Amino acid sequence: MNLLICAPVMNVALFGGTFDPVHKGHIAVARAAQARFALARVYMVPADIPPHKQRQPITPYHHRYAMLALATQGEKDLVPSLLEAPDAEGRPTCGASYTIDTVRRFKQTLKKSDRLFFLIGIDAFLDITKWRDAEALLRECEFIVVSRPGFSLSDVAGALPESMRPDDAVLKPFRKQAARGDMVLSGAVIHLLEGVNEKATATNVREAAAKGRAANRWLEPAVAEYIKKMGLYRPASKAKRAEAKTIRAASPNASPNTAPQEFPSGRPRFQVIHGGARRDRRAARSEDQ
Repeated sequence: MNLLICAPVMNVALFGGTFDPVHKGHIAVARAAQARFALARVYMVPADIPPHKQRQPITPYHHRYAMLALATQGEKDLVPSLLEAPDAEGRPTCGASYTIDTVRRFKQTLKKSDRLFFLIGIDAFLDITKWRDAEALLRECEFIVVSRPGFSLSDVAGALPESMRPDDAVLKPFRKQAARGDMVLSGAVIHLLEGVNEKATATNVREAAAKGRAANRWLEPAVAEYIKKMGLYRPASKAKRAEAKTIRAASPNASPNTAPQEFPSGRPRFQVIHGGARRDRRAARSEDQ
């Protein structure tokens, strides 16, 4: 007698972004996607050098990763990921890195029976044609697009690369239909996730902190405390004073004139852990064009 043994299917998702800083909106999105799609894990992947933000100032990677770890410390299925971490010396070995590279690298750690999703906000999805190898990326995994009022199914389908995009005549009936449900178009599988109403944005947090106002309502308490302690998002002079004060408090025997000391390598060394296997990160990657 032949027995057919089916491997269990595990649903996992990658949630990429700058996370500068991670806020309650990010956590709400991850929780909603996890519940809707029965995700065993949501790997939250802070970008090292986002290609679309290379000319904008960005908080150092180790701070953004630390805040993400603090924000998810009570969430066993929300996992901060080092897939795009810099190398041991704090250098991005490949310059700006791209989602297509991260997705393919991550898929190598999964079983063939596993189901991979990529979690993204609708505003970012509407620029998907500007991403590197967008058509290939859409075929590599299923997309969960976080929808919100004011967007239609036509907007979502019309954002696809030209080779995958339906004709205008096909899109027309959907221009007044809210972006909800699931779509399968030319090999792209897109799920619309509704009902996430958290209004926090990273811009809100940075602007409030820069003006010395509390941003606690948008942040997990541990993240708010970290931002305050490290003086993040404040004018440079205030941030430096806060950092020096923190270091002196941690080293009571240090001289008041001792300059703040950095990590020996400039940034802490990280290791990647997936499915129990651990390996040193030696390569970097970022978001998109």
